[in-house]
Amino acid sequence: MYNFNMTNNIRMEGLFMTKVNKKIGLGSLSFLLCIIGLLFIIFIKYRIVYLENLLKSIGLITWSKGDSGVHYTVFYPIIFFIFSFIIGNKFKNDLGAMFGKMISLIVIILSIILYPLMYFYYILHIS
Repeated sequence: MYNFNMTNNIRMEGLFMTKVNKKIGLGSLSFLLCIIGLLFIIFIKYRIVYLENLLKSIGLITWSKGDSGVHYTVFYPIIFFIFSFIIGNKFKNDLGAMFGKMISLIVIILSIILYPLMYFYYILHIS
């Protein structure tokens, strides 16, 4: 009835779960990309100028009208989260892949909902 063999798969056997040994692989990049995306968000929230200088040095635009307008750095973390989700979904059995995938999915869904709301709030209060 109960199987107590230690395997590399997650299995519910009765009331017990077998031990899981996950290896670092391509799916582990999902976790790393998720962390980089979260760091971007923290830098944006606390208005750390280093991020803008870094993006300008690579040749990316940070504002739509020079030093004002739409702040494009808000959209750059989404790229990291999308790639994190794709990699985590493709390489599910690697260490950190599931965590990176789930956090990325949550952030992507929240971004789809909140970015348009923030944009409309901004437009309504400017005019």
